[in-house]
Amino acid sequence: MNSQNLSAVTDPSNAPSAPSGESGTPPRWDLSDLYASLDDPAIEQDFAALTSAARTFSETWKGKLGQADGAALALAFAEYERIEEGLGRIGSFAQLGFAAHTTDPNWGRFTQGVQERITDISADLLFFSLELNRLEDDVLAKISASPDMAKWQPFLRDLRVFRPYQLSDEVEQVLMDKSVTGRNAWNRLFDETMASLTVTLDGETKPLGAAFNTLTSAERDRRAAAAEQISAVLADNSRLLTMITNTLAKDKAIGDKLRSYPRPSSSRNRGNMVEDEVVDALVSAVDEAYPRLSHRYYAMKAKWLGLEKLEHWDRNAPLPGVADTVIPWETGKEIVLNAYTGFDPALGTLVDRFLTHPWIDAEAAPGKSSGAFAHPTVPSAHPYILMNYHGRARDVMTLAHELGHGVHQILAGQKQGYLNSATPLTLAETASVFGEMLTFQSLLDRETDPKRRRHLLAAKVEDMLNTVVRQIAFYQFEVRVHDERTKGELSAEQLGAIWRDVQERSLGPAFHFTPDYDAYWSYIPHFVHSPFYVYAYAFGDCLVNALYGVYQDHPEGFADKYRTMLEAGGTLRHKELLAPFGLDATDPGFWRKGLDVISGLIDQLEQEG
Repeated sequence: MNSQNLSAVTDPSNAPSAPSGESGTPPRWDLSDLYASLDDPAIEQDFAALTSAARTFSETWKGKLGQADGAALALAFAEYERIEEGLGRIGSFAQLGFAAHTTDPNWGRFTQGVQERITDISADLLFFSLELNRLEDDVLAKISASPDMAKWQPFLRDLRVFRPYQLSDEVEQVLMDKSVTGRNAWNRLFDETMASLTVTLDGETKPLGAAFNTLTSAERDRRAAAAEQISAVLADNSRLLTMITNTLAKDKAIGDKLRSYPRPSSSRNRGNMVEDEVVDALVSAVDEAYPRLSHRYYAMKAKWLGLEKLEHWDRNAPLPGVADTVIPWETGKEIVLNAYTGFDPALGTLVDRFLTHPWIDAEAAPGKSSGAFAHPTVPSAHPYILMNYHGRARDVMTLAHELGHGVHQILAGQKQGYLNSATPLTLAETASVFGEMLTFQSLLDRETDPKRRRHLLAAKVEDMLNTVVRQIAFYQFEVRVHDERTKGELSAEQLGAIWRDVQERSLGPAFHFTPDYDAYWSYIPHFVHSPFYVYAYAFGDCLVNALYGVYQDHPEGFADKYRTMLEAGGTLRHKELLAPFGLDATDPGFWRKGLDVISGLIDQLEQEG
């Protein structure tokens, strides 16, 4: 997952090497490139300096932007970016620390305090974007015509997208202030709750994430036991998780109504700089493809496993006849590094930075966030990656995925700076999924054993189905939940019924869904943190399939064009970024091409029996 909210950093020459850990134990990260500790006096010093700078900025510019010329406004932008990057550094440190120590009350209190202070300081900066958006088009065009303003044109272009939905300064101020005790507080409650949940596996108490990892075990009894534990824990916490979901859905509906967004997903689409119609086309194409993709594949998988019907806890089971081997951390690193280097030595060098510096938190430790993300932090530092490495092939792919984000964030941050480096989620997932594809092809090319090649193909198909079919099903679940929430609060039973209906439609008749699966919607953090984020994965996967096809057909010069695309950060829209590759996401046939790649892999598996 690319976390745009957790805020990314270039390579400091004096950064210490990453500890390899005892016997190849996955590493924990070192956040000292941001701040030394919770008690680092530099945090308070930076807060004081940023508070003063924000007040001065407000006194200097508030109410005067329309009278500024291009050169003066460019200076204002530079100061605004400097202050925002300073706040981003502190916020990144707090969010990263909390993600790695979610059950530690000291980190919880610290992070909450940081959020509150950043919100207070941001009150003096809020006028800048609001006032810019209130300027008439001809006034802003005249100011922006100055060569000094060239750097800030993409920022202004994206800002104007939200102009029709902007509220009065007073209302915007209240919404920002209340976010600390509103959405942000509910997010924190969800994170702390999920991180504290435990299960009993093999007679031992373990984090909930360990049970989800066991769902990939080759032993069906162990998968069933793990699924039973997950269902029980989620059911025990159903009241709280249902309340969080209802509250956040209502909170979003209130904000959307105030801003007059046409539908619940519109604000996400605007943030992704993609048209509602393009997202509709993607969702429609995937929905229509369910029978030839997931339905067909899982029917084959049921036969391979010797089952008449699959249970939900069989979905990620490994195929029979292939050893369920553990891939050591050092081996996983080598696989991913070789894949990136083989494609482009320049990208390989960036990947090597992550693997030889303490920028990755990969140990599956108690009290830590169970997901995975790459956090860009700020361009004056470097990104950090969080994941939980258990030694499965999927963990190697997760490492490849997050390193794709990481190199993207470095390239964009170095080239564009803090304000222009943030990439829309739809395009941010391109680099990560492309990294997965490189790693998969590297493994497939060097595998000579037919049985293992078939296993690799099947594993890749499953990854693609998880990325495309599953994420679009998640999106469809969210659409229905937010629509139903307008009629009143939803019960856990209603949420479970929507979840099961969407799963049955997307995964197909090969599955027998039992009622204990109805609660599984409640553990997915995207629904809480980033409503309607999930379609970005499918967008990225289909886009990468098309992009990789271009690479295979015309490899010469592709890596240079690809690097240039990543360096653009948020300065170009999807149409402009894809044009050099001869691709167009607005073409109705574009998504079908991407889905045909998945269908083609399933064809291969069918032919091989």
